[in-house]
Amino acid sequence: MGIEFEHSADALRACALEYLRAGKPGLAEHAFRNILEQDPNDVDALRFLAARHLERNERVAAIELFERAENVRPGHAATLHQLGMAYAVEGRLADAIAALGRCLEADENDFVGRLFLGVVLERHGQKQRALTQYFSAINRAQAKGYWLSDESTAPALRKTVVAAMRTLDAGRRELFHKLLEPLRGKYGAIALRRVEHALSIYLGERQPQWPDPRQKPLFLYFPDIPSLPYYPRERFPWIDSLEAGAAFIREELLNVLSHSHNLESFLQTDSPHDASELLRSSNSQDPAWDAYFFHRHGERFEEHCLKCPRTAGLLDTLPLAYVREHSPETLFSVLSPGTHILPHRGVTNTRLVTHLPLIVPADCALRVGGETHVWEEGRCVTFDDTFEHEAWNKSSETRVVLIVDSWNPDLSEAEREAVADLVGAIGDFNRASELPAAG
Repeated sequence: MGIEFEHSADALRACALEYLRAGKPGLAEHAFRNILEQDPNDVDALRFLAARHLERNERVAAIELFERAENVRPGHAATLHQLGMAYAVEGRLADAIAALGRCLEADENDFVGRLFLGVVLERHGQKQRALTQYFSAINRAQAKGYWLSDESTAPALRKTVVAAMRTLDAGRRELFHKLLEPLRGKYGAIALRRVEHALSIYLGERQPQWPDPRQKPLFLYFPDIPSLPYYPRERFPWIDSLEAGAAFIREELLNVLSHSHNLESFLQTDSPHDASELLRSSNSQDPAWDAYFFHRHGERFEEHCLKCPRTAGLLDTLPLAYVREHSPETLFSVLSPGTHILPHRGVTNTRLVTHLPLIVPADCALRVGGETHVWEEGRCVTFDDTFEHEAWNKSSETRVVLIVDSWNPDLSEAEREAVADLVGAIGDFNRASELPAAG
């Protein structure tokens, strides 16, 4: 019995691991071969021996063992990663793309596998797909503290990571600048000078020069325009018509509020933990920031518009900031009693936010860039939400404002069109970077 135990698969595996810790891969290989004789389907042994074959450039033998391991345990991310790498070394690029794609379906956070998928796609002539995989790999790695410097990058990966970063930088620059070519022809290069500057800041080629240190857009900073936390109403001729409709807008709002199921969380989460990141309560009730959307991320909520036809009709007359799959965002913003929306920042100064206050109890206010504004029912206020801002309702009643996104009036028609195209294209690229990689 003792001899059988010493030569059992578990004992051999323990020996193999001990040999590896001692820096004796040859003895570990011998132990794994003995394991495989006992169990031809032992995945650990198959993978280790395949890797040893690959180290000796015995690619066909390596692929055979990796394929056996994958057949035994289909969809195993680590095996698919190794198999994809072996296919790539052998020059079987289509097979490598398929294997690495399946690896990422099993483990989307394998940023090294994603990096090498980009390498293989580039070799296969699929430059655009390669760029999206490089982008995703680098972002995922850096979010975990890797690939930020030589010290945070494994020595064996440094050359590949640097090459991927250079390819990504050049590829994105080419992609987005090419997108603007038709508008250069339409309006002239000078008309797009500030857009080009904004793009170079977004790509990290230039550093922003903040005219007001309180302003920090999370996504796209448009330079060389005034930087104000609040904008004078005279800049928005359409505000008069919006305020003139306050009475019928409020009437339609009250009908919405009479059916609470019409509302949804603005943050689109039911998790108290997620809400606590942005919301606080000054009473015993949970904080709540609810919404009744007319538009969100550029999508029109037709059912809501039909239920509030006069409000929707008025919104249709306004110069909303239309950007495909991004904006506008128009809604009844409903802040429950005691709720405080904590300080946060918006994404871009190319558009501004207008509030039309409809129901405003006492002890409610907005603060932008450290400057407090107390809402007045029926009187609009417009602000740049890339300044840190917060809002609160310290009363025992509900507060409601109509929120409207509009273009920053300091952008020209050419610049608005260019920003809309550019932001849409950036969104397309970013979404493509998160899609399943197989296929």
